[in-house]
Amino acid sequence: MSAPTHTTESLTTWLSGRIALYLKREAAEIDPTVPLAEYGLDSVAALSLCGDVEEEFDLILEPTAAWDYPTVEALAGHLLDEFAATSAEASAASGAAR
Repeated sequence: MSAPTHTTESLTTWLSGRIALYLKREAAEIDPTVPLAEYGLDSVAALSLCGDVEEEFDLILEPTAAWDYPTVEALAGHLLDEFAATSAEASAASGAAR
């Protein structure tokens, strides 16, 4: 079994970078514990972020995720949970196919 390729740190860094791009800020200005709405993240940027997550990680993210998980830290944790669930499903499917 291979080690997970995603960590809270790597996802936090990636999310901060993407969000900073939408908000025209430096990634270092994005505090992972501050609600994204306080930075002015709007629905257009949230939808773009969902598209970026799908493109980058092949993971469908609901458009409401930025509000359901309102900080970078919470969103990174949610993505880790989704990766774990997807990995478990893939393992179960490959086991059933044998």
